[in-house]
This record gives sequence, C-alpha cells and structure tokens, in this order.
Amino acid sequence: MAGMRRPVAVIIGMMGAGKTRVGKEAAQMMQLPFADADNEIEHDAGMKIPEYFERYGEPEFRKLESDVVLDMLEDFDGIFSLGGGAPMTPSIQQGLAEYIADGGKVVYLMADPKEAMERANRGGGRPMLNGDANERWKKLYKERDPVFRRVANVQVRTHGQTPQVAARKLMEMIDQRIVHVTGSTIEPYDVCIGEGVMSQLAQVLGDKPAKVALIHTQAVQRHSDRARTLLRQSGYDVHDIVIPDAEAGKTIEVANGIWQRLGEEGFTRSDAIVGLGGGAATDLAGFVAATWMRGIRYVNCPTSLLAMVDASTGGKTGINTPQGKNLVGSFYTPAGVLADMGALASLPNDIFIEGLGEVAKSGFIMDPEILRMLEDHADELRSFDGSTFLDSDLKDVVAELIERTVTVKAYHVSADLKEAGLREFLNYGHTLGHAIEKLEHFRWRHGNAVAVGCVYAAELSHLLGYIDQDLVDYHRSLLGSLGLPTSWNNGSWDDVLRSCTETRRPAATNCVSSYSARSAIPSTSRIRRRTPSRRRSDASSGRTQSQERTQKEAI
Repeated sequence: MAGMRRPVAVIIGMMGAGKTRVGKEAAQMMQLPFADADNEIEHDAGMKIPEYFERYGEPEFRKLESDVVLDMLEDFDGIFSLGGGAPMTPSIQQGLAEYIADGGKVVYLMADPKEAMERANRGGGRPMLNGDANERWKKLYKERDPVFRRVANVQVRTHGQTPQVAARKLMEMIDQRIVHVTGSTIEPYDVCIGEGVMSQLAQVLGDKPAKVALIHTQAVQRHSDRARTLLRQSGYDVHDIVIPDAEAGKTIEVANGIWQRLGEEGFTRSDAIVGLGGGAATDLAGFVAATWMRGIRYVNCPTSLLAMVDASTGGKTGINTPQGKNLVGSFYTPAGVLADMGALASLPNDIFIEGLGEVAKSGFIMDPEILRMLEDHADELRSFDGSTFLDSDLKDVVAELIERTVTVKAYHVSADLKEAGLREFLNYGHTLGHAIEKLEHFRWRHGNAVAVGCVYAAELSHLLGYIDQDLVDYHRSLLGSLGLPTSWNNGSWDDVLRSCTETRRPAATNCVSSYSARSAIPSTSRIRRRTPSRRRSDASSGRTQSQERTQKEAI
C-alpha cells in the first residue's frame, strides 16, 4: 500500500528469550526506534497485561493483541518485538506472512531453554506461566517452537551470549539479503547474502548430523578455520578435507579420495558435508554429497564472487573429465547457501572481476537493472580492492548485484531444475566458454571464458537476424569496461567446434543464438532488437564462407 511503513525487523521468541533487551540494543546500534508489542497493548488497554487477562480472559487479550500487532506491521519503521504467544494467533501469522512477502524479516530469537526459563521466572508478571512455571514453559515451548520456526524467515541463536553480542548478531542478520529458492521438484532453501552470515552454518545444517565433512581448498584456510570453529562450538564432529585449488580439484581422483575418507571415518546418511571455497570446491562438495549414500545433506559457503552468483546455487554438481567440463555430475540442491560478504575482502582483483562475467550474463538474459548497475559502477568494480571493500559504498552495490543475479538463477532453476527447457538460458555464453576452458586446459578462469562466450553468442544472434550490431557492440563495451576479456584466439576453428559439441549438448548449442533475442536489455536508441528475417532458415541450415569467417572473427 502507498505510504505504508514497515518494521525493519520483527522479533519473535519464547518468554524470557530476551526479545526486548536484545531488540533495544540492536535498535540503538542501528539508530532505529524500538517498540514492544506488550507495551503498546498496555497503552491501548489502559492497564497491565496480567490485569487484562484476569478481567477479560485470554481470548479477548489475543483479539486486542492481534489488532495492535497488525496496526504496527503497517505503521512502524523500527525494530518491533512481539509477545511470546502472539505468533500462535492465525491472524498475526497471516500478517507476518504478508510482511515477509513484502520483504520483511521475522526473526526467531532462539535462547538456551534453561537461560530463558530463568529469565522468565525472574521477570514475573506472565499470566501464561501461572502455576509450575518451569513445566508450563516447557509445555508452551513444545507447542510454539515448530510454529515459530515455520513463521520466521530468520533465526538467531543466542545461547550463552551477552545481550550486546546477541544484538550485534541480530543486526548482522537484519542486514542480510535472502533469496528463497523453491519449485515443484526442489526442497526449498535460502541463499543468505551478507557480512557474517556464515554464523548461521549450524542453523542451516540442523540438529540431525553428527559428523560434518568440511571440504575446502588451502587458499581459503582463514575462512575454513572460522567454519570449523563454528561447527565445533555447535557440537559437530568435524572432519577436515583439503582439496586442490580451482579445476584441479574437480576430478574423479579427488572425489574418490573423499569417498574413501568418508567410508573410513564412518559417515552415514544422517551426516553432512559443507563445501567452502570457490565454484570448483562447491561443485565438488555437492557432487560428493549427491553420491555418498545416494545423497546426504550439504551446505555451500562460497568465498568468491563467481561461486556466490553461480556455482553454489542451483543444484548443479559435478566433476570434469579429460573430454570436457562438468560431464559427470548430478542435480542435487543444498540445504542452504551462505554467501558471506566478508570472504570477498580476501579476493585479489582479478578473481573478483572474473565473477562479474556471470553477473553480466544474468543481466543480458533477464534483469536490465543489473546492466545499469554495472554501467554506473564499472570504474569502482574494475578497481576492486579487498582491503577497503567492506568499509566502502561498493559493498552495498555488490550485495545487490549478488542478490539480483541469484534471483535470476532462482527463477530459472525453480521452474526447471534439470535443464529440460527454461534453465538452458542460464547457459548463455557457456557453449564457447566451456570450450575455451577445455582448450586452455583450465588456465582460463570460468567468468572470463563466459564473457567471451557472451560476445560470441551475440555475434551469432546478429548473423541470424535476431539483434542488430548495436547490441553486439554493447556486449563488448560493457564487458570490456569491467575489465573482462571480449575475445580469444588461442585455438583452431575445428578444435573450437569439436569442443563446443563435446562440452555442451546440441540443444543448448542450437538455441545459443536466441538468448539475446530474449534478453531484457533496456530499450534505448543504441540498443534495438530485430525480428528474425525470413532468411533465417537458410542461415541455420548452412553457412556461407562469409558467415563462417565472421563467426571465427567473433571469437
């Protein structure tokens, strides 16, 4: 609704969880107003809640509570804490669902039960705890915890933490961005984007796993140390598995070595895997998770821009063979993806920039706002410096680019997990891109190869009459302005064609020329689409010498 004010976050939780104390601390840190639903109710009722309960009973109290909460959800722009039983009321559940759909964050503050019971007993004035307070609290917890987990879209564990530490954790969770991935053939999961989101690792893994295999490269040791600490603090038995960096880690030999470790160390179907690192590491970790015991739980913690926007999300897992990239693999979705922005601060400039190849691709196929943002911030992105990144304005720009790119991928994956149709559009630029990687023996980074592949796909689209030369030029100018390559000439034409057919199935090769025709590039005076000419069938059935020469030059 126009003019509606929404809370920055809504906090729910059991009595004694610290909702008011932690919420106030977080609001002060974020320089936001704070409101407590119980205080608002007492103001409207003109009496304390215990008195209202005694005079009118719980049903009438819940009606008043619902009216107050629903009003605040539409007319308050700070941090809003609800009473312990509020989320059990259907009308409030519906209001919170609409708030989440509008981009809101409902945070379930999960305190240690023993600590929460002690605080609830000390506080007094809680009609729902009349009688044996501890037994009553336990009974309510058993009823409410499943509902709270379902209603909230963010969970914050505060076991043993001071209010100040819990508030900082809450603040980090409020600032994060979440892309929900679902579909008829997908078990829903979230991609969480923000600084510090790796702290949610235990929450995403859940209580069921006992053993966790932490698969990572040596290059991300600092991040793996943090993940290992978080896992051990949560009581998991952590098994550290270090793999070779980049594509050298995506081989059957490496996978077999991990399978041997899992077998020797007694991993069962109830255990889990965490993949931490770049795209190759998360690809391999997902493949191992998909194949061990026919599928065990896994979580991806991408540490590069490329992995955050591409490899870690979507459920494609796999390894390379001498014949090509990702020829052996499985579609197997993670339990969650934690894209911790703090990891980007450790990236060298060239590794950050190659990730922009996949970001731009998503702009070309669907989201014009991505292209606008890349144009507006090209100089800053090209000059990326990890040492200053987290304290710069660029951090929010990159966070939005990641969110938008993941949203594009989620849209395609949700409708077509196993790439039977719509998902093939995500392969824009990949037919030639994968061929380049293979011919270069994976010395070329994936994002750089995809950038060249996008230019080549645009050139083919132009040859077939789908787009005009201005759009081809736009591909080159935008990608070049980001510091990405737009050409490649280190292989013969026959080798390129052979590699294209080996690394990308024919359906994708045939439709590559139609990607740009579908793309959501803004309509401007310099960017115009054309309707395919009637001569397209001739162009697709046979190439003239001039066309073949143009295609070669496009590379």
